[in-house]
Amino acid sequence: MAKVELKQPVVDEIKGVLEGAAGAVIVDYRGLTVEQDTQLRKKLREAGVTYKVYKNTLIKRAAEGTEFAALEPQLEGPTALAVSKEDATAPARILAEFAKTAPKLELKASIVEGNYYDQAGTQVIATIPSREVLLGKLLGSIQSPITNLARVLNQIAEKNGGAAEA
Repeated sequence: MAKVELKQPVVDEIKGVLEGAAGAVIVDYRGLTVEQDTQLRKKLREAGVTYKVYKNTLIKRAAEGTEFAALEPQLEGPTALAVSKEDATAPARILAEFAKTAPKLELKASIVEGNYYDQAGTQVIATIPSREVLLGKLLGSIQSPITNLARVLNQIAEKNGGAAEA
């Protein structure tokens, strides 16, 4: 069997991981201890993020013709790929948070919602809360004025109701 035929299943696997992905981040994981790597994989798995180490040439081949091809210039050295199909910012957020305790973990670049971000851009993306958190904040900000209005109207009604009885 030719080498290309042996590598094709891995390329297909990477294509499957990238297909329909909302966000993807590539990182240099050199220098992480086994314990750190295990903790990182657990956090990513809990958030529904696929994380795996692949050969750069296979990632390049799988990303050809897709929005993820923009990552190619950063595919040098040991590379791990973190992909989320649900929460576009989850891989960047979790990896950046973990990098605070494991400075050897280096974010290289990311693709979020079809847009390429370099290392600095990926750090900014990592500060964006999840969709659920943002929706919760929005709901809270919408609900707050309504609650305050109801409270004021209730106080006015109690004040006027008490005066009418007297």
